[in-house]
Amino acid sequence: MGFGSFVLMLHSHLPYYRKHGMWPSGEENLYECMAETYLPLLKALNELKDEGIQAKITLGITPILTEQLADPEIKTGLIAYLNMRLNAAKEDVQRYPNPKVPHSEHLAFLAKWYVNYYEQLLNDFDRYHQDLIGGFKALQDAGCIEIVTSGATHGFSPLLGTHEAVNAQFKVGIESYKRHFGRSPNGAWLPECAYRPEEKEVLPSGKVKIHPSTDAFLYENDLKYFFTEYHAIEGGVSSGARRVIGVYGNIQYIPLPARPATGLSTYEAYWMRNYPVAVLGRNDRASFQVWSAADGYPGDGLYREFHRKDDQSGLHYWRLTSKECDLGQKMLYDPILAEKQTHLNSDHFSNLIYHQLKDHYEATGRPGLVMVAFDTELFGHWWFEGVTWLKQVIQKIHASDGVDFLTASEYLETHSPEAAIELPESTWGQGGHYWVWQNHQTEWMWPQINSAEVKMQALAQAHQNESDTLKRRILNQAFRELLLLQSSDWPFLVTTFQAKDYAVERFNEHKDRFWALVQMLESSNIDESQLSQFEYEDNPFPAINYQWYAYQQSPQLQAAAKP
Repeated sequence: MGFGSFVLMLHSHLPYYRKHGMWPSGEENLYECMAETYLPLLKALNELKDEGIQAKITLGITPILTEQLADPEIKTGLIAYLNMRLNAAKEDVQRYPNPKVPHSEHLAFLAKWYVNYYEQLLNDFDRYHQDLIGGFKALQDAGCIEIVTSGATHGFSPLLGTHEAVNAQFKVGIESYKRHFGRSPNGAWLPECAYRPEEKEVLPSGKVKIHPSTDAFLYENDLKYFFTEYHAIEGGVSSGARRVIGVYGNIQYIPLPARPATGLSTYEAYWMRNYPVAVLGRNDRASFQVWSAADGYPGDGLYREFHRKDDQSGLHYWRLTSKECDLGQKMLYDPILAEKQTHLNSDHFSNLIYHQLKDHYEATGRPGLVMVAFDTELFGHWWFEGVTWLKQVIQKIHASDGVDFLTASEYLETHSPEAAIELPESTWGQGGHYWVWQNHQTEWMWPQINSAEVKMQALAQAHQNESDTLKRRILNQAFRELLLLQSSDWPFLVTTFQAKDYAVERFNEHKDRFWALVQMLESSNIDESQLSQFEYEDNPFPAINYQWYAYQQSPQLQAAAKP
């Protein structure tokens, strides 16, 4: 046994974009992440496998993202997108060099570089049979990675209004996972890492109603572990430093009120106190090296600039240069220098992990755990060189004596938790609380979500034995629209101002569709053409069954709910 274990968790999620716009918000965002993150990651993991390295990363792919990546029309759309970018690069090859344009020789080099880049992506997509989900499944089946699930549409579970609503998110997510990956998941990523402890509500009658903690629903659905933020375990104040790359850079930082230090650390996993579900906490020090805008690796001046694009082709020809210069002052990108920098950064990170675990072992005499968690889209999409860096980190830590690179399940199998804890209300958002999703800009959303949840519960109960095929279609589509309405992405995008109008439009569209379906059902005035349109545009979870919404607590939870 070495100094300790390293668990790398990548959380992959995008909202439901299919058939809901193209640009600046819509399917093109999905195609960008497929091209820049998911396809390069799949390729890197397979290259590692060919080298004899089982990567052993823990990869979360949310159910709503899984459904989109597996959709035939999205696959066709990605090919069209890549060809569009390829043609733009080819046109730039004709534009450069141009003696009237400064540094046009280097622009010509970059244009040809992009032609090769997009041709390679098209070849890679064909190599994996245009099936990203099938490719990741094959890696899991080969023991190279572990794939975990999440809530169906990334619903922010602590603010969902009923037990049925929370359970349905996980139930639908697990059924989607089984259909795509051919097995049951072991673990889950809580949407937004959002956790709610058990709450007691005194009813007007004087009776006490127990609202189960978030882990109760994981236990109900046979999930064995989840992840949380460091401050939920350690106490203190959220640093506010995580996820400041990308859309999180626009969020106002409101600190979480200080909690007393617990004396616990993220160097080990824990059992939850009420249910036999394990929790792993994110190591803040190691994660800071990637997430921090000021000090993280993605902010290096040699890396590609995300925001500046060529005004004709839309290609990225510039490097970050420095944090102080504006977009017009950026220097031209050099992919060769950028790749060299990834080696320096991956050396630094792998050494950091080694020494963190070594120092912990020498201080305590016990092997420790360093678990880091990142949004997968950071790598390749926001940080263009990120997948290259990831591959190097995996290679270097696997070659390191003293550090065991394990999936989350492998770690828990070999290091069963020795202590049980209770977690506070928490998220991994800025400040560590619910504010990003529940604030003065988004508070109008939650009563509308909760009203639809109550109605869906009543419909599921009223139609338990529904035999009419058309009515069952309406009920199933209403269930889909509710799940899409619950997505945490809509309040998130409102708060970040990244796509506020789009998010409000999407929220209202799913709300209106839900109630239109309810009106059809209750009035018996069914517009089958409109129903078919809804089913075509909002088509995730084809095996969905509205009766899954009729949640019944297990005897164990019923016993726990007694005052």
